[in-house]
Amino acid sequence: MKTNIVLDKSYSFSLRIIKLYKYLKEQKEYALALQVLRCGTSIGANTEEAIGASSKKDFKAKLDIAYREARETKYWLRLLKDSDIIECKLATSFITDCEELLKIIGAIQYTFKQRHFPLALPIRNS
Repeated sequence: MKTNIVLDKSYSFSLRIIKLYKYLKEQKEYALALQVLRCGTSIGANTEEAIGASSKKDFKAKLDIAYREARETKYWLRLLKDSDIIECKLATSFITDCEELLKIIGAIQYTFKQRHFPLALPIRNS
């Protein structure tokens, strides 16, 4: 079976997010814990749904959601870091992983648009 890097990375990221959620709950940061849990695990769930999509339109929609959830997750992680709720080193590790997911999902989106909607892409000047 061929490995799928975005599925593997988003699943691993979700597991890390669950551990962060547990830690935040111990710190009595319930609202922030729920926010980061919801969007952080949604990245992988929507990526998984995109892979099993029933149409190109459905694939694009699920991937777009995964990308937006990754952006939201990055926001909450930055907030946790800048408010000193979690250590800078730990937050940076999460943010780096989240940015990697954003790059991968963004590249998939770009390639998809290039293949299926080539006239919708902006022209790049070299």
